[in-house]
Amino acid sequence: MDFIDESTHSSYREKLFEHIFVGELMRVLWAKSRTRLEVLMPQVDNSGYDLVLECESLLRHVQLKTTHTRSKVRSVNVNSALASKPSGCVICITVDIDEMKMISFRWFGGEPGEPLPNIMVYPISKHAKANAQGVKLERPGIRKVPFSAFDKIPPDTSRAEPLADMPAVAAKLFGDSSHTGKARKGSSSKPR
Repeated sequence: MDFIDESTHSSYREKLFEHIFVGELMRVLWAKSRTRLEVLMPQVDNSGYDLVLECESLLRHVQLKTTHTRSKVRSVNVNSALASKPSGCVICITVDIDEMKMISFRWFGGEPGEPLPNIMVYPISKHAKANAQGVKLERPGIRKVPFSAFDKIPPDTSRAEPLADMPAVAAKLFGDSSHTGKARKGSSSKPR
């Protein structure tokens, strides 16, 4: 099945990688003796996040985005409501859809406990489809954030077959400490 051309499967693919992401995050945190990760999912998608993750009293509202290795897309739509959540962040997962695996990540967010960087500086997104008059209307609550605003988390190349660096994502989400949940000094995101 060709998942690139079949947009009817994009929601399924996103949910699949959401589950893979959470499972891998749990595995990495477990290996660091951080054995309690709570995962909550909203019933309605109107607040800008797909997951609420809590680890050792650190709370993250996470919007997950997926793209694939052959995609020409260079930005993602981010709901401005995410900025009102404590420690909101956006994680864009690049996937190899032939192998159905995560390859790398992009990160847009602050340190644990810090708010989402200002997204109001980015352009207002427009609807993908035009209205009856042929006009693509603006979506005032949605901002088009370019990948250049994201921190790149490249693949872990220490393995024979490079895979997405989930330990680096776990550190971005909850800090680098083994037990306290405090952020490691000097591990800041790009200045915005």
